[in-house]
Amino acid sequence: MSARCDIKVSVNGELHEACVEPRLLLADFLREHLNLTGTHIGCEHGVCGACTVFLDGDSVRSCLCLAVQADGAEVETVESFGRTENLNPLQEKFREHHALQCGFCTPGMLVTCTDLLKKYPLASDDEIRDGLSGNICRCTGYENIIRAMRAAVRERDEANR
Repeated sequence: MSARCDIKVSVNGELHEACVEPRLLLADFLREHLNLTGTHIGCEHGVCGACTVFLDGDSVRSCLCLAVQADGAEVETVESFGRTENLNPLQEKFREHHALQCGFCTPGMLVTCTDLLKKYPLASDDEIRDGLSGNICRCTGYENIIRAMRAAVRERDEANR
C-alpha cells in the first residue's frame, strides 16, 4: 500500500484538508471526498471534457490531474457558478439558447466556455468551435452551445466597451 499524503486545497473558496492516496484523481477527490458531483467523469482519458474544472484559474481535466497536484491550489468547480434561482450570465445564455439536452457535458462545457471567454476574442463561430473542440456533447447540442457562446461573447464585448 502506498503512503498517504496530506493536502490542503481551496475548493470554491473553502479550504479543505485531507489525507489521500497519491494516486487519487482530482475528479474522484471532488466527487467522493467533497461530494461535489457537478464534475462529471466521462472517458477518464481527458478526451471528453466532462470533468473540466479550474485549477489556479486555468481549465484542466480533473481526470488527468492527481489530487496531490492540487495541494496548495485553488480549485473552482461548476458548483461555484450559480444556482437555479441565481444563474450566472453564461448559465443564463445556455438556458436561453437551449444549450443543453441530457446535461452530462454541461458542467465541463460551462467551465471551458468561461475559460474561453476570459482568454480569447472568439470573433467567429469557427473560433468558438475550435475552443470547444476538446469537449464532447453526446447529444450533439453543439449548434445551441455555439449560439449561447455567441450571445455571451456579444454581452462580454458590450460590457468591455
